[in-house]
Amino acid sequence: MESDVVAAIGPQSSGIAHVISHVVNELHVPLLSFGATDPTLSSMQYPYFLRTTPSDHFQMYAIADIVDYYGWREVIAIFVDDDYGRSGISVLGDALAKKRAKISYKAAFSPGDTESKINDLLVEVNLMESRVYVVHVNPDTGLNIFSVAKALNMMGSGYVWIATDWLPSYLDSKDAVDSNTMNILQGVIALRHYTPDTDLKKSFMSKWNTLKYKGSAGHAGFNSYALYAYDSVWLAAHALDGFLNEGGNLSFSYDPKLHDTNGSMLHLASLRVFNGGEQLLQTLLRMNFTGVSGQIQFDPDKHLVHPAYDVLNIVGTGTRRIGYWSNYSHLSVVPPESLYTKPPNISTGSQHLYSVIWPGDTTSTPRGWVFPNNGQPLRIAVPNRVGYKEFASKDKSPQGVRGYCIDVFEAAISLLPYAVPHTYMLYGDGKRNPSYNELVSRVAQNVYDAAVGDITIVTNRTKIVDFTQPYMESGLVVVAPVKEAKSNPWAFLKPFTAEMWLVTAMFFLFVGAVVWILEHRINSEFRGPPRRQLITICWFSFSTMFFSHRENTVSTLGRMVLIIWLFVVLIINSSYTASLTSILTVQQLTSGIQGIDSLISSTEPIGIQDGSFALNYLVDELNIAQSRIVKLKNPEAYLRALKLGPKKGGVAAIVDELPYVELFLSNTNCLYRIVGPEFTKSGWGFAFQRDSPLAVDMSTAILQLSENGDLQKIHNKWLTHSDCSSQVNQVDENQLSLNSFWGLFLICGIACVLALTIFCCRVFTQYRRFSPEDEESEIETIEPSRSSRRSIRSTSFKQIIDFVDKKEEEIKEMLKRKNSNSNKQQTSIHSFSDGQASSPS
Repeated sequence: MESDVVAAIGPQSSGIAHVISHVVNELHVPLLSFGATDPTLSSMQYPYFLRTTPSDHFQMYAIADIVDYYGWREVIAIFVDDDYGRSGISVLGDALAKKRAKISYKAAFSPGDTESKINDLLVEVNLMESRVYVVHVNPDTGLNIFSVAKALNMMGSGYVWIATDWLPSYLDSKDAVDSNTMNILQGVIALRHYTPDTDLKKSFMSKWNTLKYKGSAGHAGFNSYALYAYDSVWLAAHALDGFLNEGGNLSFSYDPKLHDTNGSMLHLASLRVFNGGEQLLQTLLRMNFTGVSGQIQFDPDKHLVHPAYDVLNIVGTGTRRIGYWSNYSHLSVVPPESLYTKPPNISTGSQHLYSVIWPGDTTSTPRGWVFPNNGQPLRIAVPNRVGYKEFASKDKSPQGVRGYCIDVFEAAISLLPYAVPHTYMLYGDGKRNPSYNELVSRVAQNVYDAAVGDITIVTNRTKIVDFTQPYMESGLVVVAPVKEAKSNPWAFLKPFTAEMWLVTAMFFLFVGAVVWILEHRINSEFRGPPRRQLITICWFSFSTMFFSHRENTVSTLGRMVLIIWLFVVLIINSSYTASLTSILTVQQLTSGIQGIDSLISSTEPIGIQDGSFALNYLVDELNIAQSRIVKLKNPEAYLRALKLGPKKGGVAAIVDELPYVELFLSNTNCLYRIVGPEFTKSGWGFAFQRDSPLAVDMSTAILQLSENGDLQKIHNKWLTHSDCSSQVNQVDENQLSLNSFWGLFLICGIACVLALTIFCCRVFTQYRRFSPEDEESEIETIEPSRSSRRSIRSTSFKQIIDFVDKKEEEIKEMLKRKNSNSNKQQTSIHSFSDGQASSPS
C-alpha cells in the first residue's frame, strides 16, 4: 500500500478484511473481496468494501429454510469463535426465529483447539435433545469436527449434520479426496455457491483443466471462490477502463492525519489517498457483465444480485445435488435462473428438494431430536384440584397423582419410540383450585417443562406455550334449575291464533257447502232435507273421488273442488302437527334461564369454577359485570348455590366447561339441566414449553389413542354420564301424549254423544209413530167396541234395526200412508157408527 494503489483484491478471510477495510476507507481505495463472507462487513460501516461473493447472510437464511422444510425446531450451532463464525451464527439465529425455530445451544471453539477439546465439546452437545447440528467453521479445522463425531458414534442414524460452504469448497479444491475422509462425511448436507453452467464457465473450466493436465497449475482443484476471484480481477479491469474513458484521473495526495508515531513500523506517512477513489467506486457499482460465476451486478445494498446456493448431499465417493436455494424463490429443484422470469413464489407448498440419504444410510427424515441423556427428568406440573378430582388429583401412590388426565398422558407417552423420564409436581395449595393461567405461565418461564391436567386451550395461552392435540372436547355451557311442566290439555290450540281458527273454520264450511250443493244436485238418490245431507256429506265427498253417479260437468267440477280441498287439508294438517310437536317438545322443561343470551341480559349472579378461564371470558368477551360472578370451588358448592337461588344468596345459573358439567349433572337426579347450546368451542391439551418437539410427538400419540379406542376406554373408566346431561331444547321425549290432547277428545266426545242422543231420540219418536206390523196387517174391519187406542205390541231389536236402516224418504212415505189409512179408518168408523144410529131398532 506504500505504492500508489487504485484498487485492492482480497483478502480471503473475513478477519483480515475487517483490518484492511479500515485502511482502504482512509485511502479511498475500493476493496474487492471474493472470500470475506462475514455479514457484518457492511457497506455502511466500510463504504469502500465491495463483496464480490454472496454474503453469509443469505447462506444462513438458506439453512433456516432447510430446517423449516424438514420440520425441525431446534438446532445446535458448532462454529469457530472469530468474526466469521460469530457473525454467521448470529444471522442464523435471526433467520431461524422467523421460522419459529431456534438455536438451542451455541458450541464455539477457538481456531487452534486440539481434538481433545473438540471431543469434550461434542460430548457435551450429544447430551442435549437436539440432533440437528450446523457446522460453520474454517476448512483447515472443519474436518476435525466430523472425525471426532465419527469416533463418538454421532454420524449414525438419527443425527443431522448441515455444513456451510466451507466443506464443498474444501472438497472441490482437492483433485481427489481420500476414502477415509469421504467415509466420515456420509449423509452430510452442505451448501455451495451456485454458479450457472454458462458457455463462458465451460470454456474457462476447459482451459483450466488443460493447464492442469500440462502441469502449469500444479495439482490443485477448482472451487467456487476461484471463480469469484477470477471475476473480481475482470471487474477491476472493466471498472478502470470505464473510469479512464470517463475522464478519470489517477492522482494521489497526502493526508496530514496519516503520520507515524514514535516506534511505529507501519510507515503510515508514506501512504497517499487516491483522489479518484469515489468515482472509481461508483463505476464499480454500475458494472453489469457476465462472468464465469454468473451475472456481476450490484444491488443498492452493494450485494451481488441473485445470490444462490447448491444444496448437496454427500454420498459415496462424491456429492449429489438435491436442489437449489435462491433469494428469489428459496428451495427448489429447478435451477434459479429459470425462475427469475417468473413471479417469486416462496409459499410453503412451492418448496421442494429431492430425497436425502441421511447419516446411517437411511432415507427416512430424522426426527431431529431425542430425549436428553443428561439424567434430568421432565418436570411436569399437575394442578392440585379441590373439586372434580376425577380429572387430576393428589395420590398416595409412588407416582403421586391420579385421574383421567394422568392416564391419558401416561398412555400417550408410552407410545413414543423413546423413553421419557418424568416426574409429577403438584401445583396449588390444595385448598382451592389453582389459577390455570399462572400454571401455564410457569411452564413458559421454564419453572416446569410441561403441564398435564384439565388445561383448556385458549388464545392467550397458546401465545406463550405449545399445546398438544386436544384429547378432550370442551366448551362453556349454562346450567340452571329446571322442573317438569304439566302437559296442557288445550295445547292443540296453540299453533293457531283465534283469527286463524276462525278463518279455517269458515274456509272448511264454505268448501263443504260447495261440495254438498254440487253432489246434492247430482245424486237424486240421496236428495232430502239439508239436515239429512249434512250427516252423509263425508261419505258422498269421498265417493265422488272413485265413481260418478252421473257423468256430467257438474260432477267433474265437484271432484276438482274436493281434490283441492283435500290437498289444502293435508298441507294444513302437516304444518299444524309439526308446529304442535315443536311446541310440546320445547315445553317439556321450564327454566327462568334459557341460555347465555338470557343470562347476559339479566342482572342475577352467575356461578363459575374457581380458577377457570370462564371468568376472563365472561368479563372481557361478554362484558358481564365482575360483581355478578361468584367463584365456586367444587360440585357441592355448585349444588348449594343453585338450591339457594339468586334471592337467597345463591346463583341463577352456573357457567362451566362441558366435561365438568356432565360429571356434575350425573349426580343431581335431573334437578338441573344444560340450557341453550355451547357458546364456545375448545378442548383440553397438555402444555409444553414453546417449540418443544415433545408437543408434536405427543399430539401424534394422542391421535393414535383416539384411533385405536384407548382414549374412549380411559374416558369410560373415570367419567360416567346420565341422561340428564342433555340440553333442554334437545329432550328425547318428543312424542305427543294423551295428556296433551284430552281436551280435544273431550270436545269430540261431547259432540258425538249429543249427535247420537239427538239421533236416537228422533229415531224412537218416529218408531213410536210407526210400527212395522202395521204395514203388513190389513184392516178389514174395526170393531167399534175395541179401544181406539192402538195397543203397544212387543217389538224385537231386529225390527228396530230394520227401521233405522230404512231411508228417510221411505220412512216419510210409510208415515204418510199410515196417516192416510188412519184417516180412512176414522172415516169408516164414523160412517159405521152413523149407520147403526140411523137403522131401526
